[in-house]
Amino acid sequence: MRLFANRDYRHLFSAQVIALFGTGLTTVALGLLAYDLAGPRAGTVLATALTVKMVMYVVIAPLAAAYVDRLPRRTLLVLLDVVRAAVVLALPLVTEVWHIHVLIGLLQAASAAFTPTFQAVIPDIVIDESDYTRALSASQVAYTMESLLSPVLAAVALAFMSFNWLFLGTSAGFLLSTLLILSTRVPDARPSAHTRAWDRAAAGIRTFLTTPRLRGVMALNLVVAAAGSIVVVNTVNHVRDGLGGSQSDVAWMLAASGAGTLLAALALPRLLDRIAERTVMMTGGGVLVGGTAAATALIASGRTTWTGTAIVWVVIGVGMALIVTPTGKVIRGSVVANRVPEAFAAQFSLSHLAWLITYPVAGWLGTIAGLTLAWSVLAILAAAGAAGALRLWPRHEGRRPPTGPVTPVQAVLHPNPSTGSDTTQRTLAA
Repeated sequence: MRLFANRDYRHLFSAQVIALFGTGLTTVALGLLAYDLAGPRAGTVLATALTVKMVMYVVIAPLAAAYVDRLPRRTLLVLLDVVRAAVVLALPLVTEVWHIHVLIGLLQAASAAFTPTFQAVIPDIVIDESDYTRALSASQVAYTMESLLSPVLAAVALAFMSFNWLFLGTSAGFLLSTLLILSTRVPDARPSAHTRAWDRAAAGIRTFLTTPRLRGVMALNLVVAAAGSIVVVNTVNHVRDGLGGSQSDVAWMLAASGAGTLLAALALPRLLDRIAERTVMMTGGGVLVGGTAAATALIASGRTTWTGTAIVWVVIGVGMALIVTPTGKVIRGSVVANRVPEAFAAQFSLSHLAWLITYPVAGWLGTIAGLTLAWSVLAILAAAGAAGALRLWPRHEGRRPPTGPVTPVQAVLHPNPSTGSDTTQRTLAA
């Protein structure tokens, strides 16, 4: 494949895959650690830890985008990976719930700076538009393979060892990712279009608020978060307490959601060559609304089964992939080259703001009032997000014309910015 003939992309993709698998092991281990420390209140502990994570993502990502062009990006990525490796090594030593919250705060502060910086590097390495589409799909496949295989690996490992050893695997993954990044030629960021730090931090968010298609993406972020919170936060208690399952069963149920995401991600590259991103993403919104409604009906009936839960988890995984995979392409087509880091950081921050709303609903409300009420609220939020996306993202809204220096890719996509009438633009615009 031409994409993987690009050495720099190949090394960065490998670094991403390895770090993701390590993170996947930590996701499973963190849920089990929360259950070990808090038992039936594990959902509250996990929701609090994940809320700390979201706060860090919302606050740190725009600040990182404001200063990323002042630092060598490769050095920054390496330092952040080393910090993450060190923090994860400390997690098995915790004995109190508040220890989890402090360490997760440190870990996610580093991730909040790392992820949008990493995402913004890819468009500078993969220039061709069709290759970039496949890079986005490959990235989503990596995420979904992690969500599918990490729980499977965790389930197998837990048959032979304590979950604390999973944290060691995560740390090793971050260190190996560091070595691969060091072997890659990572271009430094282009100088920002803004001179003041606050303008840089706020620029991406202003772009989202003023661009119809990106406002639609913001609404779809809420749909993804509402459905995803059911899986991420409530799987451990639903499986352990509701279905009477084991630690390994928790991992297998998480793998069911990952399987749905993987199936969708593998089919998307060809679909996105022929179907507008808006169509694909709105379909994903409908799938997730249906998935959250089905989960609510399942838990409200009082007759939850392994098969029914697994089917709903697969459906949620499919819907998440349909929305998340095309998002990078929509963002890249909406801003000029020297504002790409700002836009990716804004999406990173805004998408996690949605999770900041839904995680407490799934965890705190689920613990206090029960999963039926919590999932009902999440289903309503998913429906509101989908309806908002349909209204905010007009069917015939085209790409945002470039307003600054034009890259070769943008020159192809926008041969006549004043009219936006080329065939490629009509195909890729929603």
